[in-house]
Amino acid sequence: MNIQDAWEKALKKTEIVRPRVQPLHTFEQTHVPYTFLAQSSVNRGDTVVRKGEVIVEKPSIVLPFNMPQFDGFDFEEDMHLDEDLMKTFFLVRGIQFPSFKYNNKTASIDIHEGKLPAAVDFYSKKLAQEEDVRSGLVIGPEECWQFSVIIFVCGQVARSADSDVRRLFDDYKKFDLN
Repeated sequence: MNIQDAWEKALKKTEIVRPRVQPLHTFEQTHVPYTFLAQSSVNRGDTVVRKGEVIVEKPSIVLPFNMPQFDGFDFEEDMHLDEDLMKTFFLVRGIQFPSFKYNNKTASIDIHEGKLPAAVDFYSKKLAQEEDVRSGLVIGPEECWQFSVIIFVCGQVARSADSDVRRLFDDYKKFDLN
């Protein structure tokens, strides 16, 4: 599958079942745990469960606008794409990401015996029972999980933007008063 087809498939099929409730940190890195579920392409009727986290951090150097860094998404290994091609792909399509570093750490890949709807129900209830406000639950295509996770994380960044701006103004006012 080429990059355009993978992106379009992820856009059509990605669903954020349960977004992260807790906002991202404004001034420090944020760990964004996720559970990604996909119908197994190998064992029909089973669900692939990928658990991990994306660490969203401001880069230590100032990057140009719309120049994110994607680490740990296995684009080269799984899709035979390098990071520069990914950035160009997004840039040409007018897709803008904040210039943060997005570092994916996959903790586990497992199989849930049962169809995708049953797995969604199981993991939704599990996150609710644990009162986990930090983790998200995402479903999407197995073969383009990277794009689904990026869609999820960037959605969380966008949701936090309004509160980030308020925090920046509040901090500026505190600093200005001193």
